[in-house]
Amino acid sequence: MESPGGRRKGIEDLIDVMARLRDPAGGCPWDRVQTFRTIAPYTIEEAYEVADAIEREDLSALVDELGDLLFQVVFHAQIACESGVFRFDDVVDAVTGKMIRRHPHVFGDADGSIGVAEQSRIWEEMKAAERSTGGSGDAESLLDGVPVALPALTRAVKLQRRAARCGFDWPNPDEVLDKVSEELGELGEAMRAGDRSGIEGELGDLLFTVANLARHLGADPESAARAANGKFERRFRELERRAGAGGASAEALDPIRLDGIWSEIKAEEE
Repeated sequence: MESPGGRRKGIEDLIDVMARLRDPAGGCPWDRVQTFRTIAPYTIEEAYEVADAIEREDLSALVDELGDLLFQVVFHAQIACESGVFRFDDVVDAVTGKMIRRHPHVFGDADGSIGVAEQSRIWEEMKAAERSTGGSGDAESLLDGVPVALPALTRAVKLQRRAARCGFDWPNPDEVLDKVSEELGELGEAMRAGDRSGIEGELGDLLFTVANLARHLGADPESAARAANGKFERRFRELERRAGAGGASAEALDPIRLDGIWSEIKAEEE
């Protein structure tokens, strides 16, 4: 982006814009009253919109969404700056130092020929060591530091990976699949008993175990769920189109006809 004078905008311009928006005298009333807590949901939302643009392979939208996400970082930094806690430069300094520290195979003398899996293991060990150093001195749990606000399936995988460090893990995907079947049976028992609280608990166990299976298969359960949502939406929209082409709405068709159209769409795609 260029200003009327032809100069491209830089990060300092964005920081200045944020400071103006938060100016107690002439700033924006909405921006002035925001706090870390009230802005946090927007930060999460913008991260999802970045992921959505990537999923849609819309690079033009990605430019905008990355800008919106960067603005969230600047917003938090401005609030902190006003309280004298830290500045945007401190955020940059912290992440730059962290990246250099956690990549000794690039910036240090460590062996640069290690593979991705080994590097991931070293990365996790460094993160654990940093958490321990920055802790209160109490005994640290392997599960400390996994954000509660993460999507549930993503958090499940992170918790499982942490537990696996001490060997608390299934040895192979087949055994996890057996556990999925076991949890599915327990859900069926709760359903037959009409136990509402039990149903929710068993359903949660089933989803947690499915996330574990995804981890063992090297798949991301959130990505898999998003893909399934997209596939369902695509097929259902086609179902509605075909129903309309036949002179009826999807709501007007009986379940047998709907299932027939759905099966046709699946067969054509597969």
